[in-house]
Amino acid sequence: MQRLDGGSAVPPHLAGGIVALGNFDGFHLGHQAVVARAVAIARAERRPALVATFDPHPRAFFRPDTPPFRLTTIEQRLALFAAAGVDAAVVFHFDEQLAALTAEAFVAERLVRNLGVAGVVTGEDFTFGRAKGGTVGVLAELGRIGGFATEAMAPVELDGGPVSSSRIRDALREGRTAEATRLLTRPFAIAGEVIHGDKVGRTIGYPTANVAMGDYLRPAYGIYAVRGRLEDGRVLQGAANLGIRPQFTPPKELLEPHFFDFAGDLYGQRIEVELVEYLRPEAKFDGLKALMTQMDADCARARAVLASLD
Repeated sequence: MQRLDGGSAVPPHLAGGIVALGNFDGFHLGHQAVVARAVAIARAERRPALVATFDPHPRAFFRPDTPPFRLTTIEQRLALFAAAGVDAAVVFHFDEQLAALTAEAFVAERLVRNLGVAGVVTGEDFTFGRAKGGTVGVLAELGRIGGFATEAMAPVELDGGPVSSSRIRDALREGRTAEATRLLTRPFAIAGEVIHGDKVGRTIGYPTANVAMGDYLRPAYGIYAVRGRLEDGRVLQGAANLGIRPQFTPPKELLEPHFFDFAGDLYGQRIEVELVEYLRPEAKFDGLKALMTQMDADCARARAVLASLD
């Protein structure tokens, strides 16, 4: 799969494609349905299948002080798009210039001129253009004028409600990892470089691979059963503390996975940590001995949870 800059014309062999258009943060069941429909149309019409997304997220551009909310990095989304079978991903850099484009200008300049679209598939709640002036109805009319087809997909329903990124965020904030996993079709995963910490864990028999939270949504603070995916493809099992470590001072927000039966050096490596199951909230204990007793219990429970999924 090729990554393309949405500010430039696509290569000739990718022009005239069917484009799935949206933010796609999280790439959940609903997003997957939009992309799958675009791929199906493209294959039936023997055209290229593309996904077009925005980075940074428009919300982060317009409200830079908003608390972190991202479910995926652009790198994670690109990997998910590739797995969905598209030929290319177009990344629109969301900046002042893009924000200033009217819906009509966005379609004319970015979709028609740069991408040469033959068709566009979106979710039915998709909006675009300056002041969100573009709706799926506006897009359909502009498509009729511009000579390309449009289709708006209804939300996917699961467990009695529509699948949405906001619903997933709420579930993660409340520690409902199983629900988030069903909506995403995979565990929520945090990717980042392993950084040096205080190295307290190794002194009590629980070395950790510390990862900063960055722009990711903050799920419920607490202890999780986790899987770690390393750069070389290995998958490790473990337990992780996500939060501010109330046992130690000063408070420091980190994701700190301890991987079972692993003794390698991960500093400087990029890993991805899946939050498989929320075990308990963060807590402060009466000394290190009490903490270690609880950590033993947490790890035993995490092992049992992860073993049940194999």
